[in-house]
Amino acid sequence: MNCIKDNWLKTAVLGLLLLVFQNGIAQGHPSLVLTKKGVQEIKAQLGKVPLFDASVAEVKKEVDAEMALGIDVPLPKDFSGGYTHERHKKNWLMMQRAGVLYQILGDKKYAVYVKDMLMAYTKLYPTLPLHPQERSYARGKLFWQALNDSNWLVYVSQAYDCVYDFIGAKDRALIEKDLFKPFADFISTGSPQFFNRVHNHSTWGNVAVGMIALVMDDAELLDRALNGLKEDTLPVGMKDNDGGLIKKEGQKTGFLANVDEPFSPDGYYNEGPYYQRYAMYPFMVFAEALQNTKPDLKIFEYKNGILVKSVYALLNLTNSDGEFFPLNDGQKGMSYYSRELVSAVDIAYLYGGRDASLLSIAEKQGRVQLDNSGMAVALGVKNKLAKPFVKKSIDLSDGSDGEQGGVAIIRNKTKDDELTLVMKYAAQGSSHGHFDKLSFSYYNNSSEILQDYGLARFVNIEQKGGGNYLKENSTWAKQTIAHNTVIQNETSHFDGDFEKGTLFSSKKYLFDVSNPKVQIISATEDNAYPGTKMHRTMVMLEAEGYQRPLLLDIFQVDSKTANQYDLPFYYLGQMMTANFKYETPKTLEPLGKSFGYEHLWKEGIGKAGTGNTKFSWMHDGSFYTLTSATKPDDELLLVRLGANDPSFNLRRDAGIIIRRKNSRKATFVNVIETHGSYSTVTENALNASSSVANVELVYEDNNYVAVTIENKNGSISLFILATANNSADQNHTLEIKGKTHSWVGAHYSSTIK
Repeated sequence: MNCIKDNWLKTAVLGLLLLVFQNGIAQGHPSLVLTKKGVQEIKAQLGKVPLFDASVAEVKKEVDAEMALGIDVPLPKDFSGGYTHERHKKNWLMMQRAGVLYQILGDKKYAVYVKDMLMAYTKLYPTLPLHPQERSYARGKLFWQALNDSNWLVYVSQAYDCVYDFIGAKDRALIEKDLFKPFADFISTGSPQFFNRVHNHSTWGNVAVGMIALVMDDAELLDRALNGLKEDTLPVGMKDNDGGLIKKEGQKTGFLANVDEPFSPDGYYNEGPYYQRYAMYPFMVFAEALQNTKPDLKIFEYKNGILVKSVYALLNLTNSDGEFFPLNDGQKGMSYYSRELVSAVDIAYLYGGRDASLLSIAEKQGRVQLDNSGMAVALGVKNKLAKPFVKKSIDLSDGSDGEQGGVAIIRNKTKDDELTLVMKYAAQGSSHGHFDKLSFSYYNNSSEILQDYGLARFVNIEQKGGGNYLKENSTWAKQTIAHNTVIQNETSHFDGDFEKGTLFSSKKYLFDVSNPKVQIISATEDNAYPGTKMHRTMVMLEAEGYQRPLLLDIFQVDSKTANQYDLPFYYLGQMMTANFKYETPKTLEPLGKSFGYEHLWKEGIGKAGTGNTKFSWMHDGSFYTLTSATKPDDELLLVRLGANDPSFNLRRDAGIIIRRKNSRKATFVNVIETHGSYSTVTENALNASSSVANVELVYEDNNYVAVTIENKNGSISLFILATANNSADQNHTLEIKGKTHSWVGAHYSSTIK
């Protein structure tokens, strides 16, 4: 990692900052997300821009209602979801919004509210010990973890900036001495294990210190925020409560390092989209503040404009309803309608070239940030400049250099119907990563067909573990069996060991979406199990005789020893039919004892026959059929989540597992077919049966793998992948069942009958 190069040399940055402060160049207040000039421009447009006016009205209504209740600054005692926790969260948001309303509307009651609240915190803060709840590796004072203390300061810094001149010098001096300066010191030098990391936690901490530094014109604090702590008082290798390394030897820290390290050149954030969404607010709002106060830093050009790129990456990491794919620790249902993405889209629009496609996202969001970026977006919408944001098939690299695997999203859209494949072949994903190399999830429009479990946590619901991560997040959600990928000998990838997992990433073999009828992602993993190589190829295939495209899945495993391999498919909906016989036990037993297997009930046990295995289900009015080219004696397990879960923390999701025993090499070939519909109004089922007559692995050696898919109408589709040479220019000739096929490139497909 070369953290600061060319125009981004650390010494130059620090020198510039010191020069600015030493020369006493004052920006005036407000100067962070709002500026004096910007406020005047906004005031001139009030009442003329519907989207902005509606956003002001919505915020005003909320703040007025809170002000009517009075100010409450309770003594902290609760976890997430508890009263004191939620009250202090509400306070930070109300202060920030009241400060903005004061600037935009000019009504002093909002400034009085912010001032009175700040004075209450100034009185409380010096009396606070560490938070009484001891779960976090870095306890806060207002909150159970320093992360939430940092959230508070990021927002409240903006409120302070807005009412800075209103408060007056004497009270400002008291507030800064007793509240803001010790607050910034506590979450930085007082919590190096929290502040001096590369992690979304530290991003919030860095930005909190940086934002208040800008308001107070404190060069030392700003340098601390941008470049981390100068003295490393943290023992190398110390662990956090998630099992992640706090600090790696030689690793740079601070805000700039948190931009350098986690983002790939494509804008993918290594912790996954859920935490990328969470971190986008501090990343973007601090960048906006730096642009307004220190434009010579050109922060939006840093690392080839990565912050703006990351917004586009996030928007592409969503389904048709704008919900983020729940990769790693991700809560389902989180979407670009969140306030973090409202802010990120607005800022990316203003500072990223005013891309009209972002306006269509803002229109869907239905509100804007109350600053100049929000006004710019609202004006663009008013002037009908919006263009559709088109989400296409895309391959997002992972790793700061783009060489640590990635996430591929393949989309096939016809009119209003879209099938979306998400294949994850990324790096571990920091402490929020899961052990799920070469896993995938599959969507029909916004409905999950085959799912990624996401996180095991009831966020901010106090009754469930204080709103924090549950133990089942480690025992189930992170384990490989929780994902749609191969598990060897009932043991998770990398033995479920975080430190092992961080050493390796999967490798892209091929990504080709040039032909919309044959879109391919293929990737390899050689380190999840010692001596075992895995190669997964997934193809979104439009073929003759099918209502919707097929998803062809070819998973090749090659090991030095004989093993048991499990390949699960976690489906949502109701099982319809299965063409194999199975027994349902009278007494349920867990599938295994560890690595997540202890959480699966064995509900059905069967064996594959001589032909294909077929399994169908219905979900959200559509039918789906999994057709598998199984081998005789492959075991077929019908499972359901919920074993060893006395607190009922886990969902009761179902799955089917294809198990192959005592095999050194194993190739799993599966086709997922989307077909038909069912209406609860007409009570008619249309095209409810599969059109796949046969799936066959027709050829495999060290250089090629070939599969045919036969339709009930007699047509046969052939797909061939060159597994040892992915060159787009290579000539290939292969004879299969007496017929010769010649082509150029890594893959070939045709209708052969």
